[in-house]
Amino acid sequence: MIESEETPETTEAQAAPAPPAEQLEPKEARKRARSVPDGAAGSQRTPEERAAQRVEERRRKAAKRRAYRGRAREKAKASPSMPDPPPSEEPAGRRKVRQGVVVSDKADKTITVRTEIARRHRRYAKIVRSTATLHAHDESNEAHTGDTVRVEEARPLSKTKRWRLLEVLERAR
Repeated sequence: MIESEETPETTEAQAAPAPPAEQLEPKEARKRARSVPDGAAGSQRTPEERAAQRVEERRRKAAKRRAYRGRAREKAKASPSMPDPPPSEEPAGRRKVRQGVVVSDKADKTITVRTEIARRHRRYAKIVRSTATLHAHDESNEAHTGDTVRVEEARPLSKTKRWRLLEVLERAR
């Protein structure tokens, strides 16, 4: 039997720890991985092989997405967030009632009402204000420009009229 001789080079290679792997950003790591040739230059694959590889790649990516979304869901549950706004107090089947200011009463038996809507933004929690213009039926032409009125949802009365005047809350001065 011949005993192997240890050379100083082999002992140094065994004793020296491997240098730590360079920490890369994920994007940079992907870029480098793509730039390294895979060794199979121009290997011909059948369409079935390419399709199978594509399906496998999609499965792998889908599993990765599922895992990421699951972690995000758990993180969202764990973090204290703003409670959801209470559901609308309007039960199903009840007509909506809105309050607004009459901006026009020029048409016969029709008023144009501007309603203010203030909602809390779901993500940013900022109060977002907007206005909506409604056309309401005013049978007796009792509301005038500047009046504060209450209107109720109704069946379509014309192309744009879907509301009916309930009452005049405050007269314009």
